Amino acid sequence: MANYEYRGAILSIPDNDSEYRGYFEAAGEHRLVVKKCGACGLLRGEPGPACPWCPSLEWEWVEVSGKGTIYSYQIVAHTVVPALKDLAPFAIVLVELDEQSGQPTLEDGLRIVANLLDADLKPEKEENVAIGARVEVIFDDEPEGISIPHFKLSGEPPKGETWQHTI
Repeated sequence: MANYEYRGAILSIPDNDSEYRGYFEAAGEHRLVVKKCGACGLLRGEPGPACPWCPSLEWEWVEVSGKGTIYSYQIVAHTVVPALKDLAPFAIVLVELDEQSGQPTLEDGLRIVANLLDADLKPEKEENVAIGARVEVIFDDEPEGISIPHFKLSGEPPKGETWQHTI
C-alpha cells in the first residue's frame, strides 16, 4: 500500500487498486487520464468498474488534453476537512473536458471534479469563477511523490456566455 501525505492528510492507495492508481501514476507524470470503455468507446471521469452508458466492465486509461469548460461550481466557505481549512474559501469545479463535450447526449459529457486554483496553486478568487469559463489542468507536486490534478483558468475566451452566482 502506498501512503502519501497531502496538506496533512494521509492518502492511501492499495497495491491492488484499479480505480485510482493509474490516475495518480499518470498525474505524477503530469498527464491527465480518464477511463475509456472497451465496448462503446465513450470516456468517463468518475471512478467505477462499469461504463455508465453500457454494461461493459472493460476499460483502459487514456490521456486527455486537460482543457475544458466549467460546467458547474461550488464555493466552499467553511470546510470540516482539516487539510483544507486554510484554503477556504475555495472553488470546487465540475469541468466538462473538450474530448467528449455534449456526448453521448447534449446533457452528458466527460466531466470531472477538482479544485480551481491559480498559477501559484492558491485558490482562485471567487469573483473570477464562472460557469462557461475555460480551464486547463495543472498539477500540485507534493514532497512525498504524489501529484494532484487541479484546474486553473486558461485565459481562453469562453465558448458561450458565462454565468456567476452573485449575492
